Amino acid sequence: HKNATHKSALTTKQLVYSAVAIALAVVCSMIKLFDMPMGGSVTLLSMLFIVLIAYWYGPYVGIMTAVAYGLVQFVLEPIFYTIPQMLLDYPLAFGALGLAGFFNKKKWGLQIGYIVGVIGRFVFATISGVVFFAAYAPEGMSPLAYSAGYQASYLVPEAIITLIIICIPPVSHALAEVRKRAVEA
Repeated sequence: HKNATHKSALTTKQLVYSAVAIALAVVCSMIKLFDMPMGGSVTLLSMLFIVLIAYWYGPYVGIMTAVAYGLVQFVLEPIFYTIPQMLLDYPLAFGALGLAGFFNKKKWGLQIGYIVGVIGRFVFATISGVVFFAAYAPEGMSPLAYSAGYQASYLVPEAIITLIIICIPPVSHALAEVRKRAVEA
């Protein structure tokens, strides 16, 4: 019984690390290297802190933390037209960052998980763009191509910057040390 409960409930340590990660992600989301005209921006490492939680604790805690972060982002910068659009752009798009947790036991799991999480966010944001913002596509341009290009224009640069930073040896060693502390019993 004890193990079954432990698997489905967050530990106090996981909750604390998740809350700190959300706070750090929010602060980093405010450090905008480039702002897009209709939402989205290249920020400094804002998605990394959420992906770290998924990488450390797996998909269950990662997705819950990422969805919570998406809701915080909605509260801070609400772009709201309809409930389905809000769900796609916030809890689902940001929640997809938690998919990184499925790679937490793999070699290069942080990097692979980060890429998968960003791709997940890209997919939900692109769907939202096609369904709710197709009118912004230039005359004669496919709403899918427009939305995918728009999302990629801010997600890809941030992903590249983050991947370069986390692959720098002192940074990867520091992240490994923090992970040990985060997951030790």
